[in-house]
Amino acid sequence: MILPSNARTVLKQVFGYDDFRPGQAEVIAAILGKAPVLAVMPTGSGKSMCYQLPALLDGGLTVVVSPLIALMRDQAQQMRAVGVAAATLNSNNTPEENDQAWELLRSGDLRLLFVSPERIAMEGLTASLARLGVQRVAVDEAHCVSEWGHDFRPEYREIRKAINEMGAPQAIAFTATADRATRNDIVERLFSSKPQIFVHSFDRPNIDLRFEPKDNPRRQLVDFLTRHRGDSGIVYCASRKKTETLALYLQDQGYEAVAYHAGLDLKSRNHNQDRFLREDGMIAVATVAFGMGINKPDVRFVVHADMPATVEAYYQEIGRAGRDGLPAQTLTLYGVEDIALRRRQIDEKDITPERRNFERKRLSALTGLCEAIRCRRQMLLSYFEEEAQTCGRCDVCRGQVALYDGTIDAQKALSAVVRTGQRFGAVYLTNLLVGEATDIMQRNGHTELKTFGVGKSLSKQAWQAIYRQLFAIDALEAASEEHGGFRLTPLGDSILLGQETIQLRAHAPRNLARPKATLRPVQGEPLDDADTALLARLKALRRELAREEGVPAFMIFPDKTLLQMAEERPNSLVELGRIHGVGQRKLSLYGEAFLDILIS
Repeated sequence: MILPSNARTVLKQVFGYDDFRPGQAEVIAAILGKAPVLAVMPTGSGKSMCYQLPALLDGGLTVVVSPLIALMRDQAQQMRAVGVAAATLNSNNTPEENDQAWELLRSGDLRLLFVSPERIAMEGLTASLARLGVQRVAVDEAHCVSEWGHDFRPEYREIRKAINEMGAPQAIAFTATADRATRNDIVERLFSSKPQIFVHSFDRPNIDLRFEPKDNPRRQLVDFLTRHRGDSGIVYCASRKKTETLALYLQDQGYEAVAYHAGLDLKSRNHNQDRFLREDGMIAVATVAFGMGINKPDVRFVVHADMPATVEAYYQEIGRAGRDGLPAQTLTLYGVEDIALRRRQIDEKDITPERRNFERKRLSALTGLCEAIRCRRQMLLSYFEEEAQTCGRCDVCRGQVALYDGTIDAQKALSAVVRTGQRFGAVYLTNLLVGEATDIMQRNGHTELKTFGVGKSLSKQAWQAIYRQLFAIDALEAASEEHGGFRLTPLGDSILLGQETIQLRAHAPRNLARPKATLRPVQGEPLDDADTALLARLKALRRELAREEGVPAFMIFPDKTLLQMAEERPNSLVELGRIHGVGQRKLSLYGEAFLDILIS
C-alpha cells in the first residue's frame, strides 16, 4: 500500500518532522492497509510514530498496550502536547482523569488510549471498549509475550483474548529485540491471523560500544562519568542494594544521581523517575526494572556496572541512550564473578534441558561479546542475524583493545589448573604462576610444581585477565558451586594439548586521559564556542518553560531541535518552523520565546 498524500503533511504539521525515519513509512502503510503487523525496529527508530500517525490519518480509537504506567502517562502527555487527544486508564489515575478519559471515549474524540496488559484483561473494560468501537490495538514491547524473550511477562499472554473480546480489531505489535524464536512465539500468541512481519536493521550507529573488565569498578565508572558531566545517563546494576550504595557514592563525587529499583516504595520510585525525566544532567542508578518506562530522548550514556543478563537485554538497555539520533556512549564492566553468577542462575532454574541449553548459548554469546577480538558492532548485529561492515567506532575498531597469540600463556594457565587438582580459583593460581609462595601454597606442596613461577614475566593482573578470558570462552568452568575454583572443559583440554590456538586480549593500564564527550550531530563537527553558548541559553529557556508547565524538558523541544536552532540560527517564525521537531502547535506556543534568544 502507498501512503496517503497527506501523511507527510500531518507528520510535519503535528510532529514537526520533515520525513519518516528509515523503515517507518512501509510499516505505517501496512497498518493503514488494515493488515495485522509485527514490526521489529531498534529503539530510537520511531516505533511509536507507527501507531500514532495512523490514529490521526484514519480516525477512530487506537488502544495501546504498554508495560508501565510511567511510560503510558509520558506518551499520553506527549500526544496532548502536540494537540492529539490521548488518555490513560491506570491505577494511578485520579477520578477526574478517569472521568475525562471516559468522556472522550464516549464522544468519539479520543485517538489514543494507553492501558497496561493487566488492565486490558480486566472484566468489563474490553466489553465497554467493544461497544465504543476500537480501530486497532497496538502492543508495545511485544517480546514480553514470549518465554524465549529476555523479559517474559505472563500477563501479556492475555492480550490476544482481550483483543478478540473487543471485536477482533486490527492487531499490531512492536519490539526492539526479537530473534527468530521470539518472533515466532509472538505471532503464535498475539495474532489470530498471520501478520506482515517487518524486521529492520538493529544497527544504532550513533551509539559507541565499549567494554572493560572490572579493575577497581568505581574508579572506572568515575573516569567515564568525568567526560559526561552535565549529561543525563543510566547506570545499570545487578542488585537493588548496589543501586542505592552507588547512587550515594556518585552524589559524594558531585553528581546528581538517584537510585531506582522495584523494592523502593512507590512515592520514592515516582519521585526519582520524575527527577530523571524532568531535570538535565541526572543519572539514574538502577536495576533493569528501570528502562521500559523511560521515553527520554536525550540520554547521552548508559553504563552497565555489572554484566547484563543476555545480549538481548544488553541491546535493549543501551538502546535507552541516543534516542534523539545524537551521539551516545556506553560502557560495560564485567568480571569472572558476573559470568559465574549468570551460569549458576541458569543451572539453578527449573527449566527443560532444551531451554537450559538455549540459555547457555545466550550466555556464551554475551561473554563472547565482552571478550571480543573483532568489531563489537559486527558481533552484536550478527547475533541478530544481520551482516555489517566493521564500524570503526567501537573500542576494538579504535585499537583500544590489544590482541596477541595467547596460546602459550593459556597453556601455562590451564596447566596450573590441572597440576593443582582442578579446584582452585584465579587468585591462588595467579600466585602460583608468578611464584608467590603463600602459606597455604606451601602447605599444599604446590611450590614444588613445575608451574610454580613459570609466569613471572606477566603481572598478577595480566594472569587474572587470562583466567577471566578462558572462563568467558568456556575453556574453564566452575569446579564447584559451593567452593568455586576452575576445572577444564573439552575446549580447555584441546588448548592445553596444542590442538587449538587462541588469541587473547593483552592486559594494559587503562588510558585515563580520554577526551570529554561533545554534543554534535551524528556526522559533523562539534559546536564552536558561540554556538555552545547559544545552546546553553536555549536549554535554560527550555528548562524554565518545562518547570512552569510541570513537564519534562524534552517535551518542550528535544536536544536535537535545540542543536539545530543553535547551528542554523533562524531569524523568523517561518524559518523556525522549518527546524526539526517544531510543529505548528509548538511553534505557536514557544516560537516567540525561542526566537527572542536566537535573534538577540
